[in-house]
Amino acid sequence: MAITSANQLELLQTAEAVAREKMIDPSLVVEAMEESLARAAKSRYGSEMDIRVSIDRKTGKATFTRVRTVVEDEELENYQAEFTVEQAKQYMEDPAVGDVFEEEVPPVELGRIAAQSAKQVILQKVREAERDRQYEEFIDREGTIINGVVKREEYGNVIVDVGRGEAILRRNEKIGRESHRPNDRIRAYIKEVRREARGPQIFLSRTAPEFMAELFKMEVPEIYEGIIEIKAVARDPGSRAKIAVISYDGGIDPVGACVGMRGSRVQAVVNELQGEKIDIIPWNEDQPTFLVNALQPAEVSKVVLDEEAGKIEIVVPDEQLSLAIGRRGQNVRLASQLTNLDIDITTESEDSERRQKEFEERTRLFMAALDLDEFFAQLLVSEGFTNLEEVAYVEVDELLSIDGVDEGTAEELQARARDVLEERARRAIEAAQEMGVEQSLFDFEGLTPEMILALAEDDVKSLEDFATCADWELAGGWTTVDGQRVKDDGILESFDVSLEEAQILVMNARIQLGWVDPADLEADEDDAVDGEDEEGAEV
Repeated sequence: MAITSANQLELLQTAEAVAREKMIDPSLVVEAMEESLARAAKSRYGSEMDIRVSIDRKTGKATFTRVRTVVEDEELENYQAEFTVEQAKQYMEDPAVGDVFEEEVPPVELGRIAAQSAKQVILQKVREAERDRQYEEFIDREGTIINGVVKREEYGNVIVDVGRGEAILRRNEKIGRESHRPNDRIRAYIKEVRREARGPQIFLSRTAPEFMAELFKMEVPEIYEGIIEIKAVARDPGSRAKIAVISYDGGIDPVGACVGMRGSRVQAVVNELQGEKIDIIPWNEDQPTFLVNALQPAEVSKVVLDEEAGKIEIVVPDEQLSLAIGRRGQNVRLASQLTNLDIDITTESEDSERRQKEFEERTRLFMAALDLDEFFAQLLVSEGFTNLEEVAYVEVDELLSIDGVDEGTAEELQARARDVLEERARRAIEAAQEMGVEQSLFDFEGLTPEMILALAEDDVKSLEDFATCADWELAGGWTTVDGQRVKDDGILESFDVSLEEAQILVMNARIQLGWVDPADLEADEDDAVDGEDEEGAEV
């Protein structure tokens, strides 16, 4: 088949027909045709030639052009597509390296094999263009809800027709007890869109927390308009969920707006999620208050928050324990996901027993160390004293505020406490010296003798050893292993050394050893401040 005037117009008509059918740009089809014709021409004229084809977008005329490039003499490799400056002078005036010489060559006649090859090139290019169009379309819709029709089920995964492509709802992304049959309509959340060689892969989910959030956005106009914001979602798909909302309009109740008149709005979401029970909770910036809300319907007596460890302790009435934990731990697990905190739940009786035990331990400490009777020791504990340091170095007025304590008694208490602490320090120094602790560690400011002994027991015996420690090795911390938070005990954790205090101690040791220049630290701090200022200015 030759590209003649008789079939030139057919090229454009074919391109437009294919483009309409595949819903892609006609110019992409024409470019595919140009490439296929160029490949066929190379098989006719020689594969080493640089043959290019241009199809006129109006007339459909195909122009075949041979292209040769001017190169340096030593770089000449392909004599069919390149020539030197001297050779180019036969065809061009004042040729220079990099110039291109083009000459039109006669159109080729496509034999059966060449025509088939051209067809394959066109089909391949069209498929690539179609895949790119599908990817660009669905990547923009990632994170939204899409409606589709079930086509089939493969090994537990549901293949869904989403209009211009197919998506997959994997087995672990389905709500447990729901089943899908061919031609069923389905609504799902576009969780991920990947670009792969076989075309865009669209992964759906009906178990993702974001799916519930998007459903509420569709049912509650105030969320769509931004008046109400969904701050957090936690789900046990198909069973129960908790969603935290906040209103930016004082006149709108966020919980009431999400529930709707007679529960119409929340019920629509529940029906879509196969009867999943939903607790709608008001968001609060204060974490303990928010957690109390999140544990509804259980009542909470007391909340103790450990921000550094990311843990929170909840005390509930004895009869509320099972309600707070929920069936198979569901209620407390969802509350933990919602607040991003580890939650320990104890009853009032357990909390009372623990506090009583602490009270007795502190009482025995004061009785033994300060040679006090049980009543006086209990009096100190009742007033909030927890250790000997507090008794020894507190302002005398605080001791005088205790009933029955006069100035002489207060001075005697402090003297006894200091004597005990000094004796402990002396023993700690002797023990540390016997273990080989260097004087540089004793001279370092910020460490008590008991701390130095604890360091020595962990084989930290010099200032250099101490300067190589990480802050978490001293203060302790938390790491996540296999999704579980694991406690890392710190060498100085029993002395209530915080992570920030540990950082300061280690840095001071490094400065004292000359490992760190204080001027560099000041420069880093200035850069950090400047960066924050610039960020604030941009906002």
